[in-house]
Amino acid sequence: MTMRHGYYAKWRGTDYEASPDGDTVRLYLPRPADGFTQVAPDRYVRVVPAAEVDRLHYVRTRCSWRGEPFVVLGEHGEWLRVEYTGGRAPVAERLGLEPFDRGVYQAWAPRGEVRDVHEETV
Repeated sequence: MTMRHGYYAKWRGTDYEASPDGDTVRLYLPRPADGFTQVAPDRYVRVVPAAEVDRLHYVRTRCSWRGEPFVVLGEHGEWLRVEYTGGRAPVAERLGLEPFDRGVYQAWAPRGEVRDVHEETV
């Protein structure tokens, strides 16, 4: 399962990573396609009017790790970048999580230890 976190848009029957920007939406692909411009290696963008987008939504991938709730922010090989959502600093410290910002704790979790992975659309 690909871990998704961020905006996604359905445009002309296809889902894309997306970034809303006022009256437009930027659509992203990892490969070349008609109408898309390369902006970085493996990153192509196309700007379309927001009115043409069938659906714009925010996707979070939630999970549990070591019995506590997290969201998945990214993945790299067999590791998932997770952020603690339990809101209890003593628990975050007990788990050995890295303080990322005030009240925000993250870690790299082995994919095999992560449970109950599911997407949530906001």
